[in-house]
Amino acid sequence: MLLFNIPQNTITLSSSFINFTQKTQIRCISINPSSIPTSNSNPLIQSLCKQGKLKQALKLLSNEPNPTQHTYELLLLSCSDNNTLTDAYNVHHHLSDNGFDQDPFLATKLINLYSNLDSIDDARNVFDNTRQRTIFVWNALFRALSLAGYGEEVLDLYRNMNWEGKESDRFTYTYVLKACTVSDCLTLMLRKGKEIHAHILRHGYYSHIHIATTLIDMYARFGCVDYASFVFDDMSVKNVVSWSAMIACYAKNGRASEALELFRKMVVETHNLYPNSVTMVSVLQACTVLASLDQGKILHAYILRRGLDSILPVISALLTMYARCGKLKQAQVVFDKMDRKDVALWNSLISSYGIHGFGEKAIKIFKEMINRGVAPSTITFVSVLGACSHAGLVEEGKMIFDSMHKKYGIRPRVEHYASMVDLLGRANRLDEAAKIIENMRDEPGPKVWGALLGSCKIHCNVKLAERATKRLFELEPSNAGNYVLLADIYAAADKWDEVKKVKRLLENQGLIKVPGRSWIEARRKVHSFDSVDEFNPRIEELHVFVIKLSTEMKCNGYVPQTQMVLYDLDAEEKERILLGHSEKLALAFGLINTSKGETIRITKNLRLCEDCHSFTKIISKFADKEILVRDVNRFHHFKDGVCSCGDYW
Repeated sequence: MLLFNIPQNTITLSSSFINFTQKTQIRCISINPSSIPTSNSNPLIQSLCKQGKLKQALKLLSNEPNPTQHTYELLLLSCSDNNTLTDAYNVHHHLSDNGFDQDPFLATKLINLYSNLDSIDDARNVFDNTRQRTIFVWNALFRALSLAGYGEEVLDLYRNMNWEGKESDRFTYTYVLKACTVSDCLTLMLRKGKEIHAHILRHGYYSHIHIATTLIDMYARFGCVDYASFVFDDMSVKNVVSWSAMIACYAKNGRASEALELFRKMVVETHNLYPNSVTMVSVLQACTVLASLDQGKILHAYILRRGLDSILPVISALLTMYARCGKLKQAQVVFDKMDRKDVALWNSLISSYGIHGFGEKAIKIFKEMINRGVAPSTITFVSVLGACSHAGLVEEGKMIFDSMHKKYGIRPRVEHYASMVDLLGRANRLDEAAKIIENMRDEPGPKVWGALLGSCKIHCNVKLAERATKRLFELEPSNAGNYVLLADIYAAADKWDEVKKVKRLLENQGLIKVPGRSWIEARRKVHSFDSVDEFNPRIEELHVFVIKLSTEMKCNGYVPQTQMVLYDLDAEEKERILLGHSEKLALAFGLINTSKGETIRITKNLRLCEDCHSFTKIISKFADKEILVRDVNRFHHFKDGVCSCGDYW
C-alpha cells in the first residue's frame, strides 16, 4: 500500500529504509590514512561515478566532510546504473545527514532513482518528506507512479497540485495523460483524459508536439480513433513519433486500411522524416490484420533498404505478417536468418505454427528454445498452450501448463487458464474445463468464461453455456457476442423460445451483433465484404455467382447447414441467409479475380462457421484451388476437398 496524504511537516521514512539503517551500520572502510585526501575529494568522487566505480566512490564519500549537490547527483545516477537499492539507501542516508534532504533538485533525483529500482514506496516517502515541492518534484512522482501502474493516484495528486496553485508544465501533462492509460477503469479514465485535454487547450499547451502525441496515444488506448485523428490533423508540426502514434492508433483499433494509407502519406508527403522501427511494427501489424501479402512484401523490401532488418521487434512483426498471410515457410526463413533471437521472436514462431494447426512442431520449437538457454515468458506459454488447443494435444498441453510453476517458476495468469479451458473444451472435456475454473485462485475473468462459452457452442452444451453467460452478462454487459453465442446454442438445441428471449435482451440493451466481415487481396488491392453489404457495387453479381456455385456444389455433396440460422424460418429462407455470409462473397470474388494456380487468401473477423467451412472444402476440390482462410482463431488451409484443421476448430 502507498502511504498518501502525510502532513508535510512530518518526516517519514519507509520501513525498508528504516530497517536498512537499523540493521546495517555503514561500514567505515579501513584505508591507508596517507591515501585519504586532505583536500576536497568531490572531483574524485564525481570522476569515479562517471567511470562506473560506485564502491570506490562510496569509500571516499564516507571521508568527505562537505559533499556537494553535484556529487550526490552523480552518486544517485550511479546507484541507478548499478541497480543497487542498498547503495541507494546508503547515499540517501548520507545526504540526509548532511542537510540535503530538503533539496528539491536531489529530491527529484531520489524519486527517479527509487522509481528505476522499483521501490515506489521509497519514492513516495521522499515526496511526502519534501517541503519545497517544485514542479520537477511533482513531475518525478507523477512519472514514477504512472510507470508503476498507479494511474488513479497520479490523478488524485494532480488535483491536489492544482488546488495548491502549482502550474503544470509540458512534462506534467505528458505524465498525467499517460496515467489515464494505466488504469482498468476505462470509462472513468477516458473522462479524466478529456478533462486534461480541455485543461491543455485552456492553458495554451496544445501546440506542444509531445503533448499532442501523448493525447493521440491516450485516445488510441480507449479506442477513440476519431478524437485521436482530430488531434493529429490539428498538429501544425509533426515528427516521426506523432506519425507513428497515429498509424499505431489505426492499426490497433480495427482500421488497418487507414493505417496503411497514412503510412503511404507519410512516405510520400514528408521529405525530411523517415519511418523508424516503431512505425514499421505498426504498419506490419496492419498488413497482418488485412492478410495483405503484397503490401507486406513491399514493406519487407523497405525494411531492408532502410537497414531495419536487425531490429528484433521489426523482425518479430515481419515473421508474424508472413505467417498470418499464409506464408509459414517464409516466416521460418525470416526467423532462421536472425543470429540473435530474443524470447519475443521465439514466441512469434511458436504462435505462427500454432495458428496453422502444427501443434507438435510448436512444442518442438518451444523445447528447442529452452535448450538454447532462452527463458520462457508468460506469453510463451500462451502461445504454446494455444498451439496445443488448435491441434487437440490435450495431454501435452496439461503437462506444459503444470510445468509453468513447478519447472519455470511462472504462476499461471488468467490468460493461461483461458487457454486450458479452451484446450479441454474443444476436446469435449467440458467437465474438466469447468473444474479448472472452480479451482482458480484468481477471479475468472471474461477470457476464461468466454473460452468455456465458445466450447459450449462447439458441443452444444446448454447447461454450461447458461452458467458461463450468467457470469459474462455481469462482467461484460455490453458485449453482444456473448448473447449471440448463447442464442446460437439455443438454436442448435431447437430451443426457439429461449432464442427469442436472448434476442429480446440484446435489443432491450441496444446492443448490435458484430456483422461478419471478410477481406481478400486481389491485384495488390484489399477488398472487404460484409454479410449485410448493400453498398458494394458488385454485390448483386457476387450473390448470383454464389447461388450458382451452391447449386453446383449440391451435386457434389454440399448440404447447407441451415440449423445454424438463428431464425425460425423455412429451410429455403435459411439457406438464402447462409449464402450471404461474407466469406462466401469473398470466395466468389477470389474465384473471379485470381488466375489459375493462384492461392486465394481470405481473412474473417469472426469464427469460420460450419457451413462456410463445408462449402469451401468442396469448392477447393472441384475448382482445383488452394484456399487459405484465417478466422479470428486460426488458419484453415483448404486443398483437394480437405482442410488442414481436420474439422477440429
